[in-house]
Amino acid sequence: MNYRIVGKTLGIILIIEALLMIPSFLISIYYNQVDKYPFLFCILLTGAVGFIMYKIKADKKAIKIKEGLAIASFGWIVLSIFGALPFVLSDSIPSYVDALFETISGFTTTGATLVNNVEAMPKGILFWRSFTHWIGGMGILVFTVAFLPVVGGFQMFKAESPGPTADRFVPRIKDTAKILYITYITMTLVQIGLLVLGGMSLFESAAHTFGTVGTGGLSTRNASIGAYNSIYIHMVIGIFMTLSGINFSLYYALFKRRWRDVIKDQELILYLGIILASTILIALNLKANLYENFGLALKDAFFQVSSIITTTGYATTDFDLWPAFSKAVLFLLMFVGGCAGSTAGGIKTIRILVLLKLIKREVQKIFHPRAIIPIRVGGEKVVSNETITGITSFFALYFFIFIVSTVLVSLEGIDFESSITSVAATLGNIGPGFGFIGPTRTFSGFSAWSKILFSILMLLGRLELFTMIALFVPKSWRNEI
Repeated sequence: MNYRIVGKTLGIILIIEALLMIPSFLISIYYNQVDKYPFLFCILLTGAVGFIMYKIKADKKAIKIKEGLAIASFGWIVLSIFGALPFVLSDSIPSYVDALFETISGFTTTGATLVNNVEAMPKGILFWRSFTHWIGGMGILVFTVAFLPVVGGFQMFKAESPGPTADRFVPRIKDTAKILYITYITMTLVQIGLLVLGGMSLFESAAHTFGTVGTGGLSTRNASIGAYNSIYIHMVIGIFMTLSGINFSLYYALFKRRWRDVIKDQELILYLGIILASTILIALNLKANLYENFGLALKDAFFQVSSIITTTGYATTDFDLWPAFSKAVLFLLMFVGGCAGSTAGGIKTIRILVLLKLIKREVQKIFHPRAIIPIRVGGEKVVSNETITGITSFFALYFFIFIVSTVLVSLEGIDFESSITSVAATLGNIGPGFGFIGPTRTFSGFSAWSKILFSILMLLGRLELFTMIALFVPKSWRNEI
């Protein structure tokens, strides 16, 4: 392990974080809030520590696989440790464990909160809380690769990227990262503009856009998006949540006018198909049991389906009060997630697609045991055995962690529904669940130990399990990989 290059790169990440705190500091000054001095101190401290680490002399500048894994894992941890300081120093969240939970929830775009009265928080803190979604949505390492000279940046990019594989759009990984961020920024600016046109203030438009395109879900309002009695605002956010759950490489394909690549993308077809089917099923169930107006049922169903499958976590209504069937559909969506290469969390639709094809192949081999049946995704593209093994291993590890964590959380004595959905919501980077952590409630009632467990689950979910777990394998620290 090249510890020096790891430390040096972590220093760069801290310097970037210090710079990213400046907008929140300026907002504090503009609104003359009490958090301006805490932000100033955090910017200076984070920047100073980052500069000292950056000055570490590294003999070898190339970043290999194990360095990429270490930077990805420790980068998110260090980012969260310093990112939590404004909450504590401004007394917005006095407990550091609670502040760390809230910060990790922001950076991992989970959207789980333990703040009971969000609207009482200072403007700068509210902005920083939402801005962490935007930073974490695309990934701080992608930003580092895009705008700074880093040798071996693909290893960092691959370690942080969501999905079973990390593909380049263009030959240079630096250019790929820039294309991702250009798309990301464009979507951000368009949605902010649309929300402002809908009557939302510029401050709240930016805050909710950060949570939408980053698929985060932390709102500036206690009632989340339900605080805005506007079908227009609900639909804009619902549509952009759906768009943010699509593989960003498809937007580049559209830009290059490769329409066929987009239309025939099987992951996209499955993703949109799940959203359509789930929306219709829930809307019909709501109309039959709860709603008198089918249009309103369809609107709320679409918003919540889009919010859960993209792991955003915004809410327009208390879906914990919905009929059991509708809640069951939403619970299943917690294990789907968005497309690979998007800002969404969860298992990812591509893995679900490959698993379904794998099941289909095993059924076919019952009748044709000697047949060699390759698994194809997207026409002629054959999924390698290595990728299939990785996907099946991911499923096994995901549900093993899910089951063990549910058992640990249940030791607090809360009901089974709350235990199981709290783990699903944090491991899948979703945010709200049912029961004890429904859309109108928070995680504040859990013990400090459970909050630490949830924080670990959020990091595992964002880095897709293997990136962090690989660090605990002794060989990763000794051998050349």
